[in-house]
Amino acid sequence: MRVLFKGGSIYDGTGARAYTGDVLIEDDMIVEVGPQITAEADKVVDLAGLQICPGLIDAHSHNDFFYDREDAEKYYKPFIEQGITTQITGNCSFSPFGMDPDTPYRDKIGGGLFDAQHPGSFADFKKRAAGNLFVNMVPLIGQGSVRAGMTGYDPTPYTQEQIEKELTYVREAMEGGAFGGSLGFMYEPDRYAQEDEIIAFAKEIAKYDGIVTIHPRACSIVSADYPLLTKKSHLEMGLDEAVDIMKKSGCRLEYSHLIFTGQRSWKLLDKMLTTFYREKNNGYPIAFDNYAFHYGASVITVVFPEWYAQLSREEAAKPVNRRKLELTILMYRKVLGIDWDDMVVAYISDEHPEYEGKTIPQCAEEEGLSNLDMYLKLVDLSNRAGSIYLGKYYNAEIVRRLMNDEMSIFMTDAWVEEKGLQNIAAFQTFPQFFLLGQRDGMPMEKIVRKMTGLTADRYQIPQRGYLKPGYKADITVLDMFNMKVNEEKPDFRPEGIVHVYINGKPVMENREYLGGRAGEVVLRK
Repeated sequence: MRVLFKGGSIYDGTGARAYTGDVLIEDDMIVEVGPQITAEADKVVDLAGLQICPGLIDAHSHNDFFYDREDAEKYYKPFIEQGITTQITGNCSFSPFGMDPDTPYRDKIGGGLFDAQHPGSFADFKKRAAGNLFVNMVPLIGQGSVRAGMTGYDPTPYTQEQIEKELTYVREAMEGGAFGGSLGFMYEPDRYAQEDEIIAFAKEIAKYDGIVTIHPRACSIVSADYPLLTKKSHLEMGLDEAVDIMKKSGCRLEYSHLIFTGQRSWKLLDKMLTTFYREKNNGYPIAFDNYAFHYGASVITVVFPEWYAQLSREEAAKPVNRRKLELTILMYRKVLGIDWDDMVVAYISDEHPEYEGKTIPQCAEEEGLSNLDMYLKLVDLSNRAGSIYLGKYYNAEIVRRLMNDEMSIFMTDAWVEEKGLQNIAAFQTFPQFFLLGQRDGMPMEKIVRKMTGLTADRYQIPQRGYLKPGYKADITVLDMFNMKVNEEKPDFRPEGIVHVYINGKPVMENREYLGGRAGEVVLRK
């Protein structure tokens, strides 16, 4: 099947200025790109007034945990509808492979966030995914999943023998074509890994010239993962730890989702970028990815102290403990620079949908409670398992600076929720990047490059990210200057995505979603 895309503005993924031209694909490959193609085609797609670019690549995803569900399509449709054709999966230490299929710790594989339907080896994953993917997946192996498959959430430091066993799963994945591995130090069980285990994991990845992505221990000025009084902010210490791993292991490093949680963290932007550029200028392979929106998914217990959680109901109700709790939460909020109205309820329980989409103060006002009492009620109603969207990850200036920075690439780090308020990032991130770029006068060829060729180069993804002969026919056609998002409606389907082809198959045409399992597991060569 030969398809000729005719007369569009070509953004080829290199960052070069767009030009008017044609793109010819045959089956799953691009065969010709140029100003005017006269070859015969089975189908001609008129692109007058539109822009054609390589399929967009989401640099940070967790959608490898949904591909083998009976209702899998719903988890991928919103990403395709924002122009995404490929997702880099296995981030933050979580992958659905890297363990024995009969592990007794199956419920621990996703760190409480994700459920691996069919855990097993990387070979098992590839076999099960073949012909069943809605988007292309670029797989990473998560250390937390490997560790969880071996010992669950046991915090005991690993012996050398256990580390060697862990590395057998890493080798199996890397020799099978995985692109690297991930660490996630905020999550169980990865937070329990000691330095010798961490460095051994990263060194094994480096042997194959793989990349290591790191979710740091802290994304804010202070956190629960470092002593309260330190010479540096906890955000800087998290980056220092990632840099240390890179240097000791020799791996390529992608610092996952550079964010500044809480207003007091915002002043650290220049310090963080200084560290990135110091290491880059010293020859180290380091970079980062970032969001488009100012908030992200979190848990309801984000400011809920562990000491209070351990108290019995009788002890918790005592005035002295209640006062201590009030002061502790106030300290957390003041130190971080977040407030009650930065917390939007995503999900409490099936019995309480009335709270979804409301801030803590809005809920409190409706029920005649103080903000603290309302918060504690929601924690209790959700059995401490509720979810929220937490604001003040960024401000407009930080997003602008990161978008323009040569070290950044773009990502969603979002998934479709089973219940409750959806995360806007799963539906509208990439169109939002285009709109922000237009607002700030950022060249569109630079925006496209960060979503395509630059991401492909960083992860060494073969035959993706560029409109070039011999590359896979992943194509996204945009009405770039008539895009629309709706920040008031998180699950709004963005406007401005016209056609999407994955491996030469149309999954969106004329702004209509078609679907189809057109994706494949992309393997490192």
